[in-house]
Amino acid sequence: MADTSGDAAPGVQVCSLKVDTPQPIAPGSGYKVVRFPFGAAESSDRFEMHQAAQPDGYVVSDWATDDRSGLIWPAKTGWGQLYAMIHWEAPSGTGGYTELRDQFVRDPLGLTPDPGDTTATEHRAPSPGGQYFTKSHGIFVAPGTPLALRVTHNDANARLLTLAEFKLVIHHAA
Repeated sequence: MADTSGDAAPGVQVCSLKVDTPQPIAPGSGYKVVRFPFGAAESSDRFEMHQAAQPDGYVVSDWATDDRSGLIWPAKTGWGQLYAMIHWEAPSGTGGYTELRDQFVRDPLGLTPDPGDTTATEHRAPSPGGQYFTKSHGIFVAPGTPLALRVTHNDANARLLTLAEFKLVIHHAA
């Protein structure tokens, strides 16, 4: 069957992001967009869905301080399979976290006329040992509506997100 979506490249389109620079996540301030580096520091972005020069004309100058560095802008309309891997540092000794939270979100920064919405929100109790989680979820995606991975915790102190991956695979949807 021919792809009639107008895309030059057949098959799935993938954007795969990874960051191992620890990111401090403050307590009690709601969900935070996980930020990812650009260019050679990212895993794979053949279809240019995670660029410093973004589709709406905004240019990210510092990925480590700008929430826009956490956005994946889908290259085409289709069925998006989202994946994430999240590693947290241990809870603090006093007032340590009893819950870790993560979610995928459409338009987390309110950049489009359509209101953003969350999906695959999970609240997790810490496990004995390391706090290492993976997740996946499918949603419809479209160009012009960015996606992000967000996290939070309920520790009394800031905690480090020590490693994160965020991936989007777009399949043709008939």
